[in-house]
Amino acid sequence: MPEVLFLVNPASGNGSTGKRWPQLERRAAELGLRGETVISKRRGDLRDAARGAGDALLVVVGGDGTVNEVVNGAVEAGSEIAVLAAGTGEDFGRTHDIPARFDDAVRVVLDGATRTVDVGRVEHSGGTCFFANVGSVGMSGAVARRANGMSKALGGRATFFYALAREFATWKNTEVSVRFDDDERRGRMHDVIVANGRYAGGGMKLAPGAEPDDGTFDVVLIGDVSKVDFATQAPGIYRGRHVKHPKVEVLRSHRVDVTSEDQLPIELDGEHVGTTPVTFEIVPGAVKLLVPA
Repeated sequence: MPEVLFLVNPASGNGSTGKRWPQLERRAAELGLRGETVISKRRGDLRDAARGAGDALLVVVGGDGTVNEVVNGAVEAGSEIAVLAAGTGEDFGRTHDIPARFDDAVRVVLDGATRTVDVGRVEHSGGTCFFANVGSVGMSGAVARRANGMSKALGGRATFFYALAREFATWKNTEVSVRFDDDERRGRMHDVIVANGRYAGGGMKLAPGAEPDDGTFDVVLIGDVSKVDFATQAPGIYRGRHVKHPKVEVLRSHRVDVTSEDQLPIELDGEHVGTTPVTFEIVPGAVKLLVPA
């Protein structure tokens, strides 16, 4: 096994990861996984550590936002990553069948298979960055912003669903233009979901057909849905049933450009990063990931 570098976000898991890390590190060593540790003090520390890690295996200890940060460094460095999920959402792990139980996740690091997966490159007013799982424009960005400002003591699913319900109560659909490789959609929309993985928002199966290594995004357009639509369809989001709704359309594309009348929030892997306009572009085979064999 190559040199191992644990990249730890102590704030993940509603702050529990930092408290538990000494115990988790000892348990990992008992199972045969040892390495150096970088504990972040501020956002960007783990991205910078990943960029400078050389040939080390990067073991991410945190949630989806932590995976996002490390991926932004690993894409440039060409490093292999593994994930010990310690967040509240853990949607990246769901897509890749990475176990939530710590001991089982450590065994994936030790004995797993390498899967080469795509990432998304994003260009917006704040610059260029990458995402590993799901990006979106519209109400999802507002939900992420609210959820990240709340305590997550009740867990990811409850937190994100509460934030979803609160945002939807006042959200107003707006005119959006979405350009694809060779097509375009215009109209009032609720959300534009650009998916490399299947899950987001603490277990919502937003893009049930997405494959993270097929070289394309699954783009889920949620049109001008009403309050009644939301009330009746929201529970089905966790099983991917919303894609059957007549106001929902799923397309595939390598590139997605989104513009809007109003500046709409952009969300990447559960993090609010800015507002429209924005361009998403697939980067095939950009990251090597350890997954269950």
